[in-house]
Amino acid sequence: MSSTTARTAEPLRVAVLVGSTREGRFAPIVTRWLSGQLGRRDDMRTDVIDLTETPLPHTLPAFGQEPSPSTLELLAAVSPRLAAADAFVFVTPEYNHSFPASLKNAIDWHNEQWHGKPVAFVSYGGLSGGLRAVEQLRVVMAELNATTIRNTVSFHNAWGDFDEDGNSTEPAADVAAKALLDQLSWWAHALRDARSVRPYAA
Repeated sequence: MSSTTARTAEPLRVAVLVGSTREGRFAPIVTRWLSGQLGRRDDMRTDVIDLTETPLPHTLPAFGQEPSPSTLELLAAVSPRLAAADAFVFVTPEYNHSFPASLKNAIDWHNEQWHGKPVAFVSYGGLSGGLRAVEQLRVVMAELNATTIRNTVSFHNAWGDFDEDGNSTEPAADVAAKALLDQLSWWAHALRDARSVRPYAA
């Protein structure tokens, strides 16, 4: 088996970043549904990074200065997992026509971890389904040399799209998830193969 074939056969490491840290948040329900979708695939392995469980500091160090030891300890619970990922899925609500500050903070603490990797979005909210948050995230991630996936999964009036056990009651969501993850897989394989040949030039 060639090295290229071996890389292609190796499951993709997908980091799911849970953006909301609000009390009483709906994010865990959406994330469990997404994890179920990912769990059906043989080509992906999931690592859920919940920013409530792995909080990051809100004060960034000055340019050129190393973070403090306590900050490095917090980053150690997140940064290596982002670096190891072949692809990302952001689970995000919409706050005031944008995405949560906690998610922006996690993005801003990192740089090279995003380079040359694909990012997909699962959003939720009211009438807009979180799509305005996604559109702003596309601009941010382009600045960080990431590739965003065209398809999204969005839950509009999300609280009515799940039953009391947290199961989706919207069959179209499963169809949309397959299309999203198929695209994510294509880009993740293509970019992983490319990075193995030469480092990404930022």
